[in-house]
Amino acid sequence: MEWRELVIDGYVRVLDSLKESLAGLTPEELNKQPKPDCNSMGWLAWHISRIQDAEIANLMGADQLWISQKWHAKFNRPPDPDDTGTGHTSKQVAAFKSPDVETLLDYYYAVAERTKKYIRSLTGEELDRKLDEPYQPPPTVGVRLVSVLADNLQHAGEIAYVHGLIKGKGWLGY
Repeated sequence: MEWRELVIDGYVRVLDSLKESLAGLTPEELNKQPKPDCNSMGWLAWHISRIQDAEIANLMGADQLWISQKWHAKFNRPPDPDDTGTGHTSKQVAAFKSPDVETLLDYYYAVAERTKKYIRSLTGEELDRKLDEPYQPPPTVGVRLVSVLADNLQHAGEIAYVHGLIKGKGWLGY
């Protein structure tokens, strides 16, 4: 397997996990927080897409789909490119109102399609390009791609866990 397809497979698995974990959830369930300081499933699904959208757009030197395709309007949020959920307070998380499952999945799908296209375009030299950031050592494009994927997979697992808390053991049919 070629490295590009391996990395793309990881991003596709995030979508597969989201489809399974969000299937059949009501708006009330999407917005339910297991405890007041915890993230809801809707917020987590939105955050996964926002982080990937923002980071890949930055790597590409392109606009975020959040703004260019007006996804912010479908989420009833401002067109703020920094509104990714990172640093949100408990109050901000509680105030988040998720759109329906279809909108959550459609946004992730749009972002993932662009991510796949970007990854397929990368050369080995571009993968090793150091990013102009204050971290030491400076991250590369490859490191950032893996970091975003790891973040997405972690949060996708959190969604599955919260779904299990809300629906119980049988939600996956076991």
